[in-house]
Order: sequence, then C-alpha cells, then structure tokens
Amino acid sequence: MVLQEGYSINSTVDDQDCDTAPLLEKEIEKIKAHPKCCSVRCNLAAMMFFGFAVVYGLRVNLSVAMVAMVNGTLNQSSSNSNISNECPVPTHTLDNNSQSSEQPEGIPRYSWDSETQGMLLGAFFFGYLFTQIPGGYLSGRFGGSLFLGGGVLGTAVLTLLTPLSAQLGAKWLFALRALEGFGEGVTFPAMMAMWARWAPPLERARLMTFSSAGSSFGAFVALPLTGLICHSLGWPAVFYSCGGAGCLWAVFWFILVSDEPRTHPRISDGEKDYIINSLGSQGKPHGWSVPVLSMLFSVPLWAIIIPQMCSNWSYYTLLTSLPTYMDTVLHFDLQQNSFLSALPYLAGWLFSVGSGVLADNLLERELLSVTAVRKIFTFIGLFLPAVFLVAVGFTGCSGVLAVTFLTLSSALGGFSAAGVYINQIDIAPRYAGTLLGITNTFGTIPGVLAPIVVGYMTRDHSVTGWRHVFWLSAGVSAFGAIFYVIFGTGKIQSWARTDEESDTDIHT
Repeated sequence: MVLQEGYSINSTVDDQDCDTAPLLEKEIEKIKAHPKCCSVRCNLAAMMFFGFAVVYGLRVNLSVAMVAMVNGTLNQSSSNSNISNECPVPTHTLDNNSQSSEQPEGIPRYSWDSETQGMLLGAFFFGYLFTQIPGGYLSGRFGGSLFLGGGVLGTAVLTLLTPLSAQLGAKWLFALRALEGFGEGVTFPAMMAMWARWAPPLERARLMTFSSAGSSFGAFVALPLTGLICHSLGWPAVFYSCGGAGCLWAVFWFILVSDEPRTHPRISDGEKDYIINSLGSQGKPHGWSVPVLSMLFSVPLWAIIIPQMCSNWSYYTLLTSLPTYMDTVLHFDLQQNSFLSALPYLAGWLFSVGSGVLADNLLERELLSVTAVRKIFTFIGLFLPAVFLVAVGFTGCSGVLAVTFLTLSSALGGFSAAGVYINQIDIAPRYAGTLLGITNTFGTIPGVLAPIVVGYMTRDHSVTGWRHVFWLSAGVSAFGAIFYVIFGTGKIQSWARTDEESDTDIHT
C-alpha cells in the first residue's frame, strides 16, 4: 500500500476497514530519521507535563489544606464517640496532631462539618463541567495554546484569592472554587486539540501519556508540599505558592509554544514535514460545523464516555477525600497524611508514562491492533484497580495495608492512560478536542457527586462508612472496564473522515 500525499497512516481505506493492517515501514523509518529526544514536540510534551502538574496542584491543594483550615477541636468533640473505639489514636500520633494541626498565630480556622467540606471539595467540578465542550470546540477551530495557557493562568490568579474568600464565608469559597473549575475546564480539551496537530500516529500514546502524567506528578508533589507549607507557614501560604507557580508557568508557555508545526518559529524543516505528512488532512483544524448528531449516536464515543465516568469516580474519590480518610480513620498527622496521600499518585504517574511507551512499542512492532491495545490497557487500568479497592475495605485500621492497596490500585490505574483516555484521537483525530470536551464533561460528573456522596456515607467517620466508599468505587470501576471491552474500538469513524479521504475511498 502506498501512502498518498496528504494522507496519514491512520486515514487509509484499509485502516478504516480493518485496524489490524500493518503500519507502513516508511513511517517507522521516518521516526528513526527524526528522533524524539530534544525535538519540538517533546519540548511541547514537557511544557504540558509541567502545566498539568501545576493544574493538579491548583486542584488538590484544598484537599490537604482543608485539614488545617477546619477547627479540629470542634470536629473531634462531635466525632470522638464514633471513631475512638474502632481505630485508637496512637500516643505519638495524638501528640503530633496537636502540633501539626496548629496554625501560626493569626491564621483563621473554620467550623465546617463533613457535608460542608464535601460540598467545598466538589465545588471545583461544578464550574469544570461547563467549559469542557466549548473549550474543545474552540481549540479544535482556532488552536489550543491560548486556551490551555489562559485556563491555567486564570485558575492561578483565582487561587490567590482563596484565603480572602474563605474569610468571607463558605458560600464565597464555593463560588471561587467553581470559577476555578470554569477556567480550568478548557485545559484538557485544548491539550487533545493540540496533539491532534502535533503527535504522529505512532507516537501518540507516549507523547500524550507523558504530558497528561503531569497531573499525577502534580498531585504527588502538591500533597506533601501542601502539608509542609501548612505546618510551617500556615494554610493561606499554600494558595499563594500554588497560584504564583501557575502564573510563572504561563509566562514560559506563551513564549515557547505554538498551535501547530506550521507556525512554530524554531522547528526544523525535517521535523515539521514529518509531523505534517504523517498526520495528513487529519492534522488540520476542523471547520465551524461538527457532526453533532453522528457523535451523539456513536457507540464508540459512548464506549469512551461511560468508562471514563466510571474510572473518574474512583479517581476523584481518592483525589478529594483520601486526606480526610487518613485523618479521621487512620489518624495520620498532617505531614504523614499529605505524604502518604501522595504515594498513589507517584505510582500512577510512573505507570502511566510506562504504559504509553509500551503501547506505542506494541503498535510499532505490529504485535497488536490499535483496538486491541486500547482494550487491554483499559481493562488493566480499570478492573485490576477495582480488586485492590475492594481489598482496602478489609484493611480496617491498618494504615500500612490501606496505603499499600491504594498505591497498587493507583499504579495499575495508570495503564488506562494509554487506553480509553486517549481513544478520542483514534476514532476522530480532527475532532479530538471536541470529543475530549464531551467525554470530560460527562467524566466530571463524578467529581461533583463523589465528594458529596463520600461526605454523606462517612458522616460518622466510621470504618464501615469508608469501606462502603471503597466498595462502591470498585464496583463502578469494574463496570467501566467490562463496558469498554465490549463496545470500544480504535478505528476512525466514518463521520470523522475528511472530504479528501472520502473522495479517495470512492476512487480506490
């Protein structure tokens, strides 16, 4: 099969009919001729990596800071009767808690109950829901660099106002967190739209998993750092430092990044030609109109939406509520809490990056089809973590076992980064940003509901309540894995093909 000018290896007739078609040797030779190390596309991946590290630092800082923001004396007086008999507080932990929960003189504390805390932790996702689809659509039309950079910058500026809004009251803080989510909602769809123009098909998994792995890395760094800052400087300093880091990153982003290879001032001609030719017509921006009805009735798209919602239920449950579990049930002090809460994200980060490299190697060596790779990695990344979440429910008061099982669950969850989480660019490269906006909109619903449900199920701070939380997350995740294995695919859909490709198919 000869690659026609202007058409990519993922837009040929054979790939449309059968995604097990061998990858072209010419494209593999081009990869060797244009090494990825120090290339502009790798620099873009690095900038995105640090950008999403900042994004998740901005997102999770409240989870740990909440422990220091809430008046621990009031909470303990209302809940001691529920927790003391189940998981006794070690003497050294009790002493450390009395010290680590203390804030420098003049730092305010608030009397928020568990339901209020759940609402505040979920507030971010109320705003996050509304800008996913517009952000993906506009990024696909005009390019994603402005939306990604602007989203991070706007969220960072709002984060600087967190201490002030908390002093004004819980309702003000809820509104501010919702606005932060509104600004940050465009970031992931913008990333997908940019990779649709930058990532050669045989490098998609490693480039996209590396850049998005910044989120796990950001959570890993932000959680212990937040605990340290809370203890030494007071919880307001957490939001000032995170907001400042976001503003600094945005400066470098707008200086160094371009929407596509054609407009980048420092890219080599060889790398530019390689990217443009490998993507073909699928690497161009889409027009004003998108095939909305075809998307709505697309089974492969729903095969992405449902598993992402299921996976995100577990992810957001841990992201927003794990520090609370380690505080109220396992009784780790603030610094232990923040460090141990970060371990699952370290494991998830390492495994997600490795999964991208492994997935691309399987495709380059023609060992598996795109569909098979996505299904295998999704099943490993959703079903096996569910097994360990069930195990967490049986750990009782053992902090060592709980942290071990949670870390193993998050590590295996990293495999889904090379599965369902990049499947949008497989089935519709031109509309990848819009599709990610759609799937992330649905995927954000668990971010709104999970903290509220967790707050309701654990209002008595009991081991039994948290056991039900982990079991619910496990069941939802396992269902998502099975659903994707049945209905998922890696083929480009007919409604996503360009007019040029359709005309070629007719004459072929």
